[in-house]
Amino acid sequence: MFMNTCSEIRKYQKTTELLIRKSPFQRLVRDISQAFKSDLRFQSHAVLALQEAAEAYLVGLFEDTNLCAIHAKRVTIMLKDIQLALRIRS
Repeated sequence: MFMNTCSEIRKYQKTTELLIRKSPFQRLVRDISQAFKSDLRFQSHAVLALQEAAEAYLVGLFEDTNLCAIHAKRVTIMLKDIQLALRIRS
C-alpha cells in the first residue's frame, strides 16, 4: 500500500492539471458568492483563476502539514498537523 501511495504522489507531482473537478468547484464559487451578492456573474477565466489559486493554496498547506507530521516523527498527517500549519502561517 505504501508503494502505491508513493507512486500516486509522484504521478500527481509530475502533472500540472487541476485535480478538483471544474463543475463542482464552479458550483461552490457560485454558492459562496450568493452570500455576498445574488446577481454576480463570473467569466470562465475568473473561475479557472480561482480554482488554480485554491489548488495552489491547498498544495502548500498540505506540504506544510506534512512537514509538521514529519517533525512529530509520524508519516501520517493528522488534524492537529493541519491546525499547526495554519497557526504558523497566520
